[in-house]
Amino acid sequence: MKTNDVALHITNWLKEYAKISKINGFIIGISGGIDSAVTSTLCAMTHLNVICLEMPIQQNPDHVLRAKEHINFLKNKYSNVQSKLIDLNPVYKSFCKEVSNVNTDFELALANTRARLRMSTLYYYATINNYLVVGTGNKVEDFGVGFYTKYGDGGVDISPIADLLKSQVYKLGSVLGIVKSIMSAKPSDGLYSDSRTDEDQIGATYDELEWAMEFDKVNNSVKELSDRKNTVLTIYREFNLKNKHKMIEIPVCKIPLKLL
Repeated sequence: MKTNDVALHITNWLKEYAKISKINGFIIGISGGIDSAVTSTLCAMTHLNVICLEMPIQQNPDHVLRAKEHINFLKNKYSNVQSKLIDLNPVYKSFCKEVSNVNTDFELALANTRARLRMSTLYYYATINNYLVVGTGNKVEDFGVGFYTKYGDGGVDISPIADLLKSQVYKLGSVLGIVKSIMSAKPSDGLYSDSRTDEDQIGATYDELEWAMEFDKVNNSVKELSDRKNTVLTIYREFNLKNKHKMIEIPVCKIPLKLL
């Protein structure tokens, strides 16, 4: 990958999209992970206005520290970057109090609720500033395993890095000077209070998922694969099938003309 050229291409694409859309800038949630770090840096490189939002909800302290470190890096380097800290803990606690079935059996539903509260917050600030909400999903998450929350972190206006594999995002991060704490951190969606990683949840690393994604494009045979590769392929295909509804258009019931 021609990393510098890719960074320039994405930056120009962002500037052109902003011009066509007649918007004043970009808003993006900063998680402390590589995807939001790279994406926000690319947005900053447009020299258009950028607001970085921190939106903690019972957040792992390591994620909070990395997010702050990255925002400080951006603000020191780019004068067009601002940041806001929006503590969503009271909102989340109020939601949990109101719903009647909150317990450990509904952990995933509550995790998705966190993502959707953040999405609502991003769109509030996007609307009052006439900004675009920028997505941070990469190709493996968005089009491989569907590892994101529908109408949560999947609810965005534009997706600058969605055509890049996770490994390519890391290569961009290296060229862009992303802080070491983020570059070396294990990927995590940050939707839980503990230290679980994406690999813990999925059962495979992103390198393994990238292999499975490519394998499925060119070869459907599992002959002569190692036990681990067979396991990874099964994991990838199960996630892809289960989350296919996130990757296609919402089904619309078409009414026959004779009924209209």
